[in-house]
Amino acid sequence: MFVITTKVSKTKLAALVTLVIAVLVLGAVLAAVKTGTPEAADARNGETNEARVAYITQQGWQVNAEPIQTQSVKIPAEDTEVFRRYNELQKSQGFDLTQYAGRQATRYVYEVLNAADAEGPVYATVFVLDGRIVGGDVTDTAPAGKMRGIGAAQPPR
Repeated sequence: MFVITTKVSKTKLAALVTLVIAVLVLGAVLAAVKTGTPEAADARNGETNEARVAYITQQGWQVNAEPIQTQSVKIPAEDTEVFRRYNELQKSQGFDLTQYAGRQATRYVYEVLNAADAEGPVYATVFVLDGRIVGGDVTDTAPAGKMRGIGAAQPPR
């Protein structure tokens, strides 16, 4: 068995402990940004068309670069069954429209290009309020088509 001893001043020891703590904090911040936790603030940026298309693309959907429809909409203030069901879809993907009840948002609709199993046109919709994406969905417009969360499921390949 070997024993090694060394003499370290209190100042050097304090500097070493401070350095180790700084490295750990930096690692935690970088890991949070990389995994997309709330610290990654631009994840839902909707200020520009490029940002909205990038968000949709990050969810796995390929869309035409320009929206086919842009419309100002009022998020319902009334708690109707239709709104509750739609908001449950939003909540399942980390959004909640109830906090925006009664406010005006802009609705952008994009044609989805990679929904291979769809029987009709498929559209990705995002709702933007104050430059942030606050909701969205992907809708298959075929008679038996379905609406799903924009980030809830990867597109069919």
